[in-house]
Amino acid sequence: MDVTLDPAYLAPTKIIDCDHPLVGEYAEEILRKHATDPVAMAVALYYKVRDGISYNPYVAYHLEESYQASNVIKRKKGYCVSKAALLCALGRYCGIPSRIGFATVRNHIATKQLVALMGTNEFAYHGYTEFYLNGKWLVATPAFDKKTCERHGVDALEFDGEADSKYQAFNSGKTQFLEYLVDHGSYADIPVNQIIAEFRRKYGNELVQKWIDAFDSMRGIAKQRFDQEDVVN
Repeated sequence: MDVTLDPAYLAPTKIIDCDHPLVGEYAEEILRKHATDPVAMAVALYYKVRDGISYNPYVAYHLEESYQASNVIKRKKGYCVSKAALLCALGRYCGIPSRIGFATVRNHIATKQLVALMGTNEFAYHGYTEFYLNGKWLVATPAFDKKTCERHGVDALEFDGEADSKYQAFNSGKTQFLEYLVDHGSYADIPVNQIIAEFRRKYGNELVQKWIDAFDSMRGIAKQRFDQEDVVN
């Protein structure tokens, strides 16, 4: 069997819960409208997630529930991996083979508070969705909603179902903006333990444990508002 057509890329998991009623409800209007055109369906799903789910990096990275597609719909917010998980689940619900890709990137949209918290402008395990369309895998990156992009002076990332939709190399002022550093591969599900292990290696065990403790107790960073923080110029 061609690995690109592995049945796992259409199957539900605990996190990519494409069989959940909320996922079906979220996708149904688009499915009805574009039932015979997978490309148009994928594009419509992309924009529904990009702008319908607000970007928020302050999530409990160590918990599966933070990535679960149905929970992302309920909360109406998430960061790159949780939004990619939702888009992946919607794709599978609509019969489009879908998986999750990961990369470490430098200098993606951030605030001064977030960079200070992490101690770096490198973000490990940035997540995006990959759709199998017209015989090839395409990257679709729904992380940053249009409102967030406007606030940070970056053009919102588009997806046409024909070419990869990756993070912008330049901001709207044509200044060098983002760089992909490490490709971590593609997965049928969210490897939560692997993500946390890489966070501990890159950011330090003490700092990551501090994040986890804050989320578990709902103190500190768990209550921060990304949309009200200082933009990095």
